[in-house]
Formats: sequence, structure tokens, C-alpha cells
Amino acid sequence: MLVTTQEMFKKAMEEKYAIGAFNINDMEIVQGIMDAAKKAKSPVILQVSSSAIKYARMNYLRKMIEAVVEENPEIPIALHLDHGPDFETCKMCVDAGFTSVMFDGSKYDFEENVQKTKEVVEYAHSKGVVVEAELGKLAGIEDDVNVDSSDAMYTDPEQAKEFVERTGCDSLAIAIGTSHGAYKFKGEAKLRFDILKKVKELIPDTPIVLHGASTVVPELLEMCNKYGAEIPGAKGVPDEILHEASLSGVSKINVDTDLRLAMTAGIRKVFIEEPNIFDPRKYLGVARELIEDTVYHKMTEVFGSSNKA
Repeated sequence: MLVTTQEMFKKAMEEKYAIGAFNINDMEIVQGIMDAAKKAKSPVILQVSSSAIKYARMNYLRKMIEAVVEENPEIPIALHLDHGPDFETCKMCVDAGFTSVMFDGSKYDFEENVQKTKEVVEYAHSKGVVVEAELGKLAGIEDDVNVDSSDAMYTDPEQAKEFVERTGCDSLAIAIGTSHGAYKFKGEAKLRFDILKKVKELIPDTPIVLHGASTVVPELLEMCNKYGAEIPGAKGVPDEILHEASLSGVSKINVDTDLRLAMTAGIRKVFIEEPNIFDPRKYLGVARELIEDTVYHKMTEVFGSSNKA
């Protein structure tokens, strides 16, 4: 069933677990995620970026989600816009039936971020749609997001409180050390749990979101490189740190890079081991299975959302 994230997050905060938000681009990714959610009996957030909408096209995405809802009536599903760059994109998604939108105003100064976020909130709320906002800048590159590490900054907890009060946003993405893309850390992976704790103390009823939180699963990375990829030195957020975040007040954890690695690993493996294969179902099917396994592991072993549907 298609729902907003409000009830999802309320339960997650009460029972101390996180809900995975997985980026979708095509049918195999959607099916892999949903097969995992059904198997894990977990709520799930399917999210699309503006570049994914350009690639997959809005009507195709909407029809895929209709099929997902029809096939999984027992699973709470939210359809979410990830990193909406402007009011127009957010409005388009609200009008298209999304149950949640994110406006990313982190590139603006505080006052402009407040004003632009508030504009999105007012429109979305008038249509019964919830809004995620962002305060602080995450480094890294992913789709339309490109922030140099020198420009990244942690979220200020006091500002977070003021921001939520002034904008009326329903959830808040904060910067505590994660980053977008596959190259998140050069040394030891570390998140600022002290900032998270302070934010939760000041705005205890606001669901907190962690962007740039793929693990960059070592086994998938190794498989990609074994079969011809060149992704040296990639490093993500370890499972144990993400699990700690889910227990410490993070209600939504975004995953994109790990799905890309799973799909790429599956396809590359088939191409190298069975070069005679040219039926897309043969290699996309393997990719879909790896995506399912990756998502299922996160739901059951990392986020704690299994059996919460």
C-alpha cells in the first residue's frame, strides 16, 4: 500500500530502527527491492532523483509503482523524490502522486534554505504530501549532487531546531560525516554521533535522515573489479556504524551506490563467464537477484526493519 512516511517514521522512532530508502531507475531494481521487502516483511521507501525521472520517464515510473502497490498490498511503501533541486520539481512530483518529496536547499545559505524549503512545505502539505529537507552539506558526487569535500559542513544542532520550527518540514537530513558516491572515506570510517545525539535532544519528534549511507559492500566491489571494473579504493559506511545509527535516532537511511554495485557486478559476471549470452533477461536477472540479496541484508541485519510491515 502507498503511504506517506509519517506513520512509518513514528513507529521507527518508537521501536528504534531505520527504514531503507532505495533509489530506483528501472524495473529490475524495483523488483529486486520489492522482492526483498516482501521476504523481510519490511516497510520500504522507493525514491527517485530528478535525473532518474529524466532517464526512466515519469509515466513509466508511476506505472511501475502502481504494479508494486498492486502486488504488495501488505507492505507499506512510500514514493519519494530524492534531492529535489527546486520548487518546480517538487511540485511536479507532488502532482504526480508521490507521497513524499525532498527539497535539497543545502547549497543555499541558511535564510534562503529556510524560505525555499518553507515554500515547498506549504504546497506539499496542502496536497497531503510530506517533506524532507536538508541542513548541512554532504561531500561527494551522485547524480545531480556534486559537493567538493572542502565545501562540506556538519549540521549545527541549534540551527537544525530553528530550521525545523521555521520551515515546518516533516523530516530532516543532517550531515554527520557521510558522503555521496562510492568514495566516502580515505581513512577510518567515522560518523559524528555526538551531533546526532544533540539534534535528537533538541528535535526529538523530527525523523532524522542519513544520506550518502551506502556500505559500498566489499564483496560487490570485489566482484565488480574481478570482472573488469576499475573502482579502486572505494569505501563506504560499515554495516555496524549504520546499525548504530538506526539505534541512535536515524529513521531513514538512503542507499543508492550499493544497488549500482550489485547490478554492475551481476552483469559483468555474466558477460565475462558466459560471453555467448546476449539475452538481457539472463544478465539482468542475475543483477536483480544480487539487488534483492543486498537489500534483504540491509533490512534484516543492518536497519532492523524486518517484520515491521
